[in-house]
Amino acid sequence: MTPSHPVSDSRSTPVRVRRHLLCAVVAALMVGQAQGADLLTITRDALENNSELASARAATSGVEEGINVEQADLNPQVSASGEAAYNHIFETQSQSGFSGTGMDDDYISYGINLQATQKLYDALNSREVDVAKAQLEQQTFSLAATEQQVLIDTSSAYFDILRAYEILEARRAQERAIGRQLEQAQEQFDVGLIAITDVEEARASFDQSRADRITAESNLQVAFEALERLTGKRYDSIEMLQDDLPIALPEPASRDAWIELAIERNPELLAQQAGVDVAREQIDVARAADLPVFEAFANYAYSDDERDGYEDYNSNSQVGVSASMPLYTGGRTSASVRQTTYQLESSQYDFESQRRETVLQIRSLYTQVSNDVSTVAARKQAIVSNQSALDATRAGYEVGTRNIVDVLNAEQSLYNAIADYADARYNYVVDLLSLHRQAGVLDADDIAELNAFLVEEGQVNFTLPEQSEADGYDAVLDIGAPPRQDS
Repeated sequence: MTPSHPVSDSRSTPVRVRRHLLCAVVAALMVGQAQGADLLTITRDALENNSELASARAATSGVEEGINVEQADLNPQVSASGEAAYNHIFETQSQSGFSGTGMDDDYISYGINLQATQKLYDALNSREVDVAKAQLEQQTFSLAATEQQVLIDTSSAYFDILRAYEILEARRAQERAIGRQLEQAQEQFDVGLIAITDVEEARASFDQSRADRITAESNLQVAFEALERLTGKRYDSIEMLQDDLPIALPEPASRDAWIELAIERNPELLAQQAGVDVAREQIDVARAADLPVFEAFANYAYSDDERDGYEDYNSNSQVGVSASMPLYTGGRTSASVRQTTYQLESSQYDFESQRRETVLQIRSLYTQVSNDVSTVAARKQAIVSNQSALDATRAGYEVGTRNIVDVLNAEQSLYNAIADYADARYNYVVDLLSLHRQAGVLDADDIAELNAFLVEEGQVNFTLPEQSEADGYDAVLDIGAPPRQDS
């Protein structure tokens, strides 16, 4: 899992191209689907069905549409209005010495108005478009962070199952071995070769091994269910990890090189940097509120009525340019500038905080992976040593120089060493993936490389406990159909 990514400033990549790169992980994982539930298959399921990732994708599409919303104010605006009315008029006129005259008329009038405008210069709307583009840049990095988090969460859940399974196998073997030891102790007590205390010691060890096995079974069930939460699917079995997985130091073999890579690639850090750009654009928006607006316009109006004895209609057209500029807004603009300046300062502190956190995580993970390499080797050797110690203790017990407690302790130590070795191996795998994730370079190649060390033979099988209702578990996992946009 050596990163082969070129070191470059990903912020210089066009947004749309980067968004296509985010989808490339899904496409890469869908090529050459493996048989059974291997890591590639399950990761593909997570990328397709994970609710957090689906939410992030929808949010990104929404932010992208925000550009179109702001851009619309700079595009031509055309409006039309019309009216039709029934009119009743009654008028009277009179003069001194003359009888009055009157007019009583009912008629229908019509009118229509068309108006078209085009912004020639509007700094405020232009700056709002820039803000929307910067927000899309930020959301794109947030989407990349969510996608990489799904990759690491799914991989961690997968290997947590294998970890739980190998520990369970060790606990089962331990229970069987100590069970046989208890049977032998009981037989020896029945013929008077040993005291009852030896039998009770063996029984106590057996009860403890049984409790350890039950705990391990519970951990395996929880691990399977954690994976299902990420993918929305149930898996009855997954493939095992080969014993010959290479345990080596991360490449590049320099902590500083990983820090530099993370500063350039970590999506959370890039999102915070994009947030600083958003804040800067918002200052420009606040300042633009005092700038003039120039607009071209064209109007056409027509009206007509049907009065008795009259032909009355009007037509009017107008073309021109208008200009407007706020002279005084009660101090609103200057206050908005100060407000957005403070927001910029806050976003800069957020970026610095994220940068420090990223550097800390990279240092910690690099150190942990390096220690994992030594730990795995030590745990593997501990199995050999504890096996030799158990053989020697058993030989001593047969000739009377060791007692049954010594044998039980030696057996306990051996199976603890086996469980610790499995734990150390999977710690290494997960920590190495986490290092790639924190550096922002976790991708389909890393998943595929690990998947190559999975084998179909000896799959981890798991059957859920019987449910009170046959479809009870499926009903819990059924989250319903995806939401639809209202037409």
